[in-house]
Amino acid sequence: MNNSNISKACNVTFNQGAVPLATVYSLVLIFGLPTNLLTLTLSAMKIRRKNVLSVYLFTLSLSDLIYLATIPWWITYIRNSSRWSHGQLACSITGYIFFNNLYISILLLCCISVDRCLVVLYPIEARWRHRRRVAVAVCLAVWATVMLVHTPVFYLSMVQNTRGKNDSCFETIPMPDMVANFNYARFCIGFCLPLAILVTTNFLIFRRIQSSPCLNTTQKRKVKYLALAVILIFLVCFAPYHIILLSRALAFSLSKNSCWFEEQIYGVSTTFLCLCTVNSAVNPFLYMFSSESTRQELIRDLRLLFFLPLPRESGTETCFLNHGTGSKMSSSQKKEVTSDNK
Repeated sequence: MNNSNISKACNVTFNQGAVPLATVYSLVLIFGLPTNLLTLTLSAMKIRRKNVLSVYLFTLSLSDLIYLATIPWWITYIRNSSRWSHGQLACSITGYIFFNNLYISILLLCCISVDRCLVVLYPIEARWRHRRRVAVAVCLAVWATVMLVHTPVFYLSMVQNTRGKNDSCFETIPMPDMVANFNYARFCIGFCLPLAILVTTNFLIFRRIQSSPCLNTTQKRKVKYLALAVILIFLVCFAPYHIILLSRALAFSLSKNSCWFEEQIYGVSTTFLCLCTVNSAVNPFLYMFSSESTRQELIRDLRLLFFLPLPRESGTETCFLNHGTGSKMSSSQKKEVTSDNK
């Protein structure tokens, strides 16, 4: 018996690669749940010690954990040949959480890169005493904006098939006009703009560190590789999905009947959507290892937990507080800034 569903007007089967996709989602849940819980806990500890970066990390982990809680529903949906059995409201909520988490992650990655860039380039000019308040305000603004922008999800999640209504979820094929326009905005504002910010800030950080007198060749090379890793992981997780969004929107806009394209691209589209989900498991490693000071704080917390001696701090931020522009700061200013970054 053929268990595949057929979408209205387009001959697209919804059971392509069910087992591999369900396996990937399961692995994301298995690895993402404990690592995000650990990140959430450590970030909360560091926020109490007035660490600025941990505000972003805590917010990111919270968003990832909320999304990870919905993955079992998506696994069931995929294994059941895209038949949704939890009701339309649950479909809307799970889709809403997915899209929110996707763009909250993208925007918070930009926020972290911008914050690190300001620390490295302007150790004096940055308003240290207000950075924590700014971080909290930025996180709240990111959540509020993304949640507001994606409220149309509740209107776009209506399911349909050749008989009038079926039990699929978010399979809008062919896409409505509103979805096509929304995809253009998501590609330009939700992907291209953050990518430009990410590339620019990491380039500025690397260029500034290259001229630093307190980092050796090995340390500078490490900073370079970390910057490249952040950008590469961003591209691997988010670029394929957004390219598919753009291509589907272009096919819809240029052709009166885009079903031929939807039929060819559907399998690839679901794979790239799954790849985008991997970001929730990668985030704890990406953000922890993209900042040297954050890695030192993680080691510090683990050593404190097991009553081990603390390592000597040698982070990039500390380096710039004691060399170059940072050398013009008074000892009290350096102490204030250093405590602010712990």
